[in-house]
Amino acid sequence: LSAAETPPVFVAIITDITERRQAQERLNYLAFYDTLTGLPNRLLLLDRIRQATLECERLERLVAIMFLDLDRFKLVNDTLGHEAGDLLLKSVAGRLSGCVRPGDTVARIGGDEFTGVLANVAHVDDVGRVAQKVLDVFAAPFLLAGQEVFVSPSIGITLYPFDDTDLETLLKNADVAMYHAKDSGRNTFQFFTPELNA
Repeated sequence: LSAAETPPVFVAIITDITERRQAQERLNYLAFYDTLTGLPNRLLLLDRIRQATLECERLERLVAIMFLDLDRFKLVNDTLGHEAGDLLLKSVAGRLSGCVRPGDTVARIGGDEFTGVLANVAHVDDVGRVAQKVLDVFAAPFLLAGQEVFVSPSIGITLYPFDDTDLETLLKNADVAMYHAKDSGRNTFQFFTPELNA
């Protein structure tokens, strides 16, 4: 064969990027999800609220933000230990997720604090029904370290766009309403009103 008739030569370099891709996926997961419960964290929560508010403006609906704190969670940690406390938080995450629709979001934003975002809400009464459903599922005991433990939530609720349009202010409003629920005897929910800020 002459030089002109020599078949072309191809060189291929193959690199296995599986490990790098898995590491990137892990970093993305850590950035947006709570490692204990697998729920969205605060960063992803804010994004989900933004998405929900944009959609509700288009559909002329409401978005409800529910801020939930477990009553007497410290007592569980102190008496049964942190491992039992972690198990309780995982169980709480499961129960809360079962109370909302597929398009809604339940997030853990730290400690024993959870937030629910109810998107595309037609009526305020619908939000009250979801909050009551949460209270009802907490009536059943949690099984921790072989013991039945009863834990209740205090829930604060704020509504977009009625109460505010700023995301951080909405979260603050829901937090204020939650503290009012705690002051009202715990194991209840409270809607935000401007008077609560006073």
